[in-house]
Amino acid sequence: MTLRRKLILWLQAVAVLHLLGGLLLTWAGNTGLLSGYLLSLELAFWGQAAPAAGHSQQVWWVALFGATLQSYALYMLALVRLADRYRSSAAWGWLMAGLLLWAPQDIVVSLQVGMWSHLLVDGLALLALLPPLYWLRRHDRVA
Repeated sequence: MTLRRKLILWLQAVAVLHLLGGLLLTWAGNTGLLSGYLLSLELAFWGQAAPAAGHSQQVWWVALFGATLQSYALYMLALVRLADRYRSSAAWGWLMAGLLLWAPQDIVVSLQVGMWSHLLVDGLALLALLPPLYWLRRHDRVA
């Protein structure tokens, strides 16, 4: 198996994990699986556990974000598939551009309310995705 193939499988796996994570965020809000994360959000905005209505609204917002994440996961899968099939350096570049558009904004908006965990998650996402995308973009441009 070539390095190119391994990197493509990695990117496909990450996209599938985003899809599963989106499903979790959309449908697990009231199951207790997200209680720690939801509490950290409530502490950032309320300074304490939110009242029931505030908690319900937070679960709703996280569910909406999960649905959005699911659609982006499918877009990522499609772009990875097309870039692989057509050896499109442009598609790899667009995936990189999307990450570089998203991450700084997500970090700034999150840090404005003290959500430092997002800095860690965003940083890990960039480390996991940008190097393979950069390599594939360069590799397919030459090919």
